[in-house]
Amino acid sequence: MGNNNAATLLETVQAKVAPFFDEETNTFSYVVSDPSSNACAIIDSVLDFDMPSGNVDYTSAQAIIDYVQEKNLQVEWIIETHVHADHLSAAPFLQEKLGGKIAIGDKVSIVQETFAAIFNVEPEFKVDGSQFDHLFSDGERYSIGNLQAYAMHTPGHTPACMTHVIGESVFAGDTLFMPDAGTARADFPGGDAVTLYRSIRKILSLPAASKIYMCHDYAEGRELEYQTTVKEEMESNIHVNVEVEEADFVSMREARDKTLDVPHLILPSLQVNMCAGHFPAAEDNGRVYLKIPVDALR
Repeated sequence: MGNNNAATLLETVQAKVAPFFDEETNTFSYVVSDPSSNACAIIDSVLDFDMPSGNVDYTSAQAIIDYVQEKNLQVEWIIETHVHADHLSAAPFLQEKLGGKIAIGDKVSIVQETFAAIFNVEPEFKVDGSQFDHLFSDGERYSIGNLQAYAMHTPGHTPACMTHVIGESVFAGDTLFMPDAGTARADFPGGDAVTLYRSIRKILSLPAASKIYMCHDYAEGRELEYQTTVKEEMESNIHVNVEVEEADFVSMREARDKTLDVPHLILPSLQVNMCAGHFPAAEDNGRVYLKIPVDALR
């Protein structure tokens, strides 16, 4: 009888999701907790970074810390859905304060190899993802307390994008946006519109009632939103609803991407995020420096 009750609990428990929005980078971070225990995961955290001055601030991360401590939660995972190009990760700061394993998809090595060359990093820099505590493989199952979760490789926006399915909650990173905002760009190094379309179809093959949580919301003329469903995306996503064929999506996506500006924080973000949120070591004067490669992202 006890075993049956435990099995039922594992099948029925659903995640409690608390969103945190950083207005400066238009980024949603999440604390995903197990209501049957105090276990939680933090997904896509933000480190406040002022590009003109180079100053770092921890206001966004502190809001997450305050919530976790107020709810008496235990952080098991600090998850990055991909190597973000629009904000810096606060993962090391959160880990120092709260614990947990910093994790990303195992294809991060492809991103590291690409950008290690662009930033001309030191020869000892490893392009094997070893800067992270854990690398998720496609289809890997894991748990957050009694919450059952698995990682699904969904490349296209970047080669390392992973969608995390936690109970009925789906965290797709930048792959999908709200239905009236469409989909992510696919023109970063290693990105590909055909691959993105096929990854999105994998996500939209999940049960119709699955809740999809956004990493950004770029639509204008309405209130900010961060959650939709597979059903809503299939019916009305302006880029990939059920009526849109692959060739039409690719044509649209490639044409649209040519009109988009490079993200404001792409150079510091990639440089730091491919190292699990760690900045380069301080130089002999005790100061930390980031590189700005000239004409590298034309």
